[in-house]
Amino acid sequence: MFAFLKRIGLDPFVLSLFAAIFLAWLAPSWGAAYESWSPAEAAGWGVGVIFFFYGLKLNGGKLRSGLRNIRLHALVQLTTFVLFPLLALAVMACADIRAHEYLWLGIFFMATLPSTVSSSVVMVSMAGGNVPAAIFNASVSSLIGVFATPLWMSLFLAAGQGTGSLGDVILSLVFQVLVPVSAGMLLHRWWGGFAERHRRWLDLFDQTVIIAIVYTSFCESFEMHMFDTVSWPLLGALTAGMAALFFAVYGIVWLVGRRMGFDRGDRIVALFCGSKKSLVHGTVMSRVLVADHTLTGILLLPIMIYHAMQLVVVGIIARCMSAEK
Repeated sequence: MFAFLKRIGLDPFVLSLFAAIFLAWLAPSWGAAYESWSPAEAAGWGVGVIFFFYGLKLNGGKLRSGLRNIRLHALVQLTTFVLFPLLALAVMACADIRAHEYLWLGIFFMATLPSTVSSSVVMVSMAGGNVPAAIFNASVSSLIGVFATPLWMSLFLAAGQGTGSLGDVILSLVFQVLVPVSAGMLLHRWWGGFAERHRRWLDLFDQTVIIAIVYTSFCESFEMHMFDTVSWPLLGALTAGMAALFFAVYGIVWLVGRRMGFDRGDRIVALFCGSKKSLVHGTVMSRVLVADHTLTGILLLPIMIYHAMQLVVVGIIARCMSAEK
């Protein structure tokens, strides 16, 4: 059964995320407690380590080799930080968002997030795409997101919900994301080999921290009954909406890529890097953007669903493209 689930994209990490939500629902009080030591405190310290190791694994030579295709990079970044939010805003303008305000806020939050890094590169490689361009776009997207996501979210976050001014939020993200990444990149020359040799264990550490953040976030939300108004039909509608958003973006990028005359390798990069969203950045940014951590669980729900769905759908598409090579 586990082999079948992995083939369709539901790897142990995705299954562990949903198991963490189930445990948070069963016993929310332990994960929501703030004492001398708590899971939330441990997860918070782990965030900086995640981004340090991410920088340590970045190869400057590969980044520079992917720099040349400006049109491709523009398409990917505009898709991630302009097309996604504008599509979300268009849907929100046509809907009554007052009934489920925080869930709609979570949908818009998901739309403003940067692209994934590791899974985008893996999928592009599997499908036979331009791997250096994928590495460049996924990495640059992570850095742009430190500034772009708070800017977009400032449209909806009231002064009482945020941790402070927009400048304070960006400064906090700079110290939590950019500084560790930069430190890792500076040390890549000496420790990059170590990071490559132990990539599997480092990935496991990353996933453990993310699971801990998701668990504590949902514990706090369940403890305060934030999900009492979220019914199973609503969850089904949310999942269908996430799928519709993915295929809308995927279709638009496919058409634009053809019009711009990209070759097969570059089209794959545009499709896979442009249509994906990062759960790692979502878990970190949600706790910086919103001071009331009881809201973070419901804020993360759309990106959780989108993350699982994108792994399944893009994994299937990548395997089909791989067979066509």
